[in-house]
Amino acid sequence: MTAAPARRFLPVCGALAAAGLAVAARSVVVVTVRGESMAPAFRDGDRVLVRRGRRPSVGEVVVAERPAAGGTWPGPPVRASDGATAVQGRVWLIKRVAAVPGDRIRFRGTGGAERVPPGRLVLLGDNRAVSHDSRHLGYFPADRVLGRVLRWRSPAS
Repeated sequence: MTAAPARRFLPVCGALAAAGLAVAARSVVVVTVRGESMAPAFRDGDRVLVRRGRRPSVGEVVVAERPAAGGTWPGPPVRASDGATAVQGRVWLIKRVAAVPGDRIRFRGTGGAERVPPGRLVLLGDNRAVSHDSRHLGYFPADRVLGRVLRWRSPAS
């Protein structure tokens, strides 16, 4: 008598698991690090797991879209609900969040401190000698952040 309800329950569990995997595929992306701008924390060839859809906090490492020449953007921002194809074909940077909207910072050679504008972030590379970041590009639009790095794997491990 208990076997019949269990048989009806299994297809429902399978459908829920498939739906969960579909949501996870849209909210988690694997990105390969290129360059040494985040060394020693991240090296060229490291693979990082990026969680999409949450505003980053100071100190977190994020993957953000790199602007094209002249500070223009090649297309609309990638939304958390977009699939993996929306992520492909764009140039991504991995950087640490140094400041969020409202934070006071000394930035771009200003005499005093200024506040980070709404919808903007200050993103910096750990390796200042080679990093192309907010020191060169200015504030990053928060909607150009793909997501925050959850964990990574070095190709040597």
